[in-house]
Amino acid sequence: MTALQDTEALLATLQWGIVGTGPISDTVVADLSACRGAVIRGVHSRDAGKASAFAERVGGAFSTDNYDELLADGGIDVVYIATPFASHYSLTRRALLAGKHVLVEKPMAMTAAEVAELFQLAGERNLFLMEGMWMKFNPAFIRLKEEIAAGRIGEPRSVRAMFGMPFPQDEGSRWDVKRSGSTLLDQGIYPVTLAHSIFGEPESIYASGTVRSDGLDLAEHFTLEYSGGRFAHGAASTQEFADISGSVSGTKGWMVLPGPFWATTNLRIHAGSWQTIVHSPEHVDLVGEGNGYVPMLRAVSEAITAGLTEHPFHTAADTIAVFRTLDRIRSAVETGEIIRAKDKK
Repeated sequence: MTALQDTEALLATLQWGIVGTGPISDTVVADLSACRGAVIRGVHSRDAGKASAFAERVGGAFSTDNYDELLADGGIDVVYIATPFASHYSLTRRALLAGKHVLVEKPMAMTAAEVAELFQLAGERNLFLMEGMWMKFNPAFIRLKEEIAAGRIGEPRSVRAMFGMPFPQDEGSRWDVKRSGSTLLDQGIYPVTLAHSIFGEPESIYASGTVRSDGLDLAEHFTLEYSGGRFAHGAASTQEFADISGSVSGTKGWMVLPGPFWATTNLRIHAGSWQTIVHSPEHVDLVGEGNGYVPMLRAVSEAITAGLTEHPFHTAADTIAVFRTLDRIRSAVETGEIIRAKDKK
């Protein structure tokens, strides 16, 4: 029995501090309320009014516009960070230094070096740290991995995943390169994470894209190449639509995660007889929980209760490796160069 298999009866009450009061926090906190033992103790926003209004909606939580005040509260066990992601590194680091466990929205930071530093700090202080990559806890994603492990589609040979939507050009941080702007880090992280989950870190990277004059990447498409001719195609864009489904293909068939592939509760399996593969694939419909974050939040609670500093579904090593690939895609988009295995650092 693993450390996580015997925590259901032992789950302690964990008191959470919420950092950031935007729409994603509303969505996640609604799901957090469905996790046994989770209590919202405090809410922080740079805008005191927004912090107060959010805390009132939650009920029973204090609010503050002073981050240090939130971190100084001895009752808070774990901090959830959902601010514009250019601030994720600094806010996570401060929370770890204050002795808090941390769940931080994706992307955890801006570079692989920053991510590695945060995990090193968490390890040194025996604190739990994880990026909020909810896709990896999604029941459809887990079923996909199980079917691959069982040989349902034979040897996996390729992955395809894209996330493209023409988002309104408002005043949000998505369009501000200094605050958070990066299509690759915001959207491209999902297809890269899917590819890594199947094949690991690529040997070569081909990438191209559109970069605004101030350095904000607006779109990119990339091919990640692996040994033996395996590959992954991915794309992300804030300018146009790109099919938001994902698929994994192998020597005996393929499987599709219908869009949005990072949050779907469905899986389509094209395997078996020729008739089944082409005309009548198996449709797997799984039960979703809340807004889709419940499985991840429950897993975080179980891991902290078990005394772990990372979750086996989304480890420090896995997260750092994804960011190395993101760094290299960004470099390839900016320079037009092919990033090969020999260029790994």
